[in-house]
Amino acid sequence: MMDKYPKAYKEVIEILKFVPKESAQKIPKTMIDTFKTKMDKDYDFTVDINKSFEEQDLLDETKAILANIFRDYWATPYQKERIEAKERYDRQKMEEEKRKKYNVDIFKRNENTVEQEVTENTDKNNNLPIEAKKENFFEKIISFFKKMFHIN
Repeated sequence: MMDKYPKAYKEVIEILKFVPKESAQKIPKTMIDTFKTKMDKDYDFTVDINKSFEEQDLLDETKAILANIFRDYWATPYQKERIEAKERYDRQKMEEEKRKKYNVDIFKRNENTVEQEVTENTDKNNNLPIEAKKENFFEKIISFFKKMFHIN
């Protein structure tokens, strides 16, 4: 598993070549330098500009790194809030599934509270406007992450 990260770093560096300069500059130089020093220089990866971002053949680790970069450096405060709320919700769902699977009653939560939180999150997600337009490559990257975190 660890051997995938050098390849993922190479993919991230190649993708960042297509990101607008002002967006790329928001990423700390130390992070970029780390990617460059730890990337697999022998790994051959090129971005196919004829494919959308979703169609690119990327490693899961690459997607995770780009998702973190988006959340930490490119997302608006509102988007960060929504992403963090989605991550909290996903963690809660995983914990519930673990409790059900392993029948752990030590940390029992009130079922009504969980259902109320789910209802509140669902109501917030259903009130967002929908906009259709032609996107460039960078916008496709951002829309991919928005879809990944259910942000419209």
